[in-house]
Amino acid sequence: MKKTTFLIVGKHAVTEALKNPSRKVLKVFLNEDSKKTLNYENQNLNLLKNVQLFYKTKRELDRLCANEQISHQGLIAEIEHLEKKDIKDYIKNVENNKSTTLVALEDVTDPRNLGSIIRSAVSFNIDGIIVKERIFPAESKFLYKSASGCMEHINIFEVSNIKTSLIYLKKNDFWICGFDNNGEKDFSKHDWGGKNVLLFGSEGYGLKYQTSKNSDFLLKITINKKVDSLNISNSAAVVFHHLNNLKKQ
Repeated sequence: MKKTTFLIVGKHAVTEALKNPSRKVLKVFLNEDSKKTLNYENQNLNLLKNVQLFYKTKRELDRLCANEQISHQGLIAEIEHLEKKDIKDYIKNVENNKSTTLVALEDVTDPRNLGSIIRSAVSFNIDGIIVKERIFPAESKFLYKSASGCMEHINIFEVSNIKTSLIYLKKNDFWICGFDNNGEKDFSKHDWGGKNVLLFGSEGYGLKYQTSKNSDFLLKITINKKVDSLNISNSAAVVFHHLNNLKKQ
């Protein structure tokens, strides 16, 4: 069966897709300046060797992004999806890894937030992200642009039901750590030993009650009382950075 294709935009998103041997890049739309920059910044890699190139003016590239009004930086690519990864297969392969850290996102739908979370996850060595398949914007230009190339460097598990996945992970020795403004204690005071799932709720409403009941711990990020809450991508970055530093100790 023929795979569906879609467009991604931006220097980092397109460059990392071209570098990824598992990613099929069919076409690249560019201009002479962006080609020179790509080749200069990736010397000896010959990234454009087996790709169809279509030279476009800035106005023509703008038209390819007209619906989203997103900055393309002179590079747009048509790509195929990566092979979907199965959470159960992954867990079997890492069952002896005692420090695996996964992230589960419940009803997080904004592609910019998702892209930023993915970028932070790669930056701070998170092992994978679990999302709800039905609402994950897998072909969003904003997702790939915000992730800044990191879509090529993270395990993303699209599941039909977050709650069911959490139950499965608990049975496989993962601690479920939910994040909520009314959490029992600050996350930095938590004992982060073992395998963990960091569970974050939606941008507007946080964790659903039924989902939070599957958490072994409810944690919070202590912030200035003058501020109501952090954006979810900021919250995730704070937690990821802290856990990455703990691993170095």
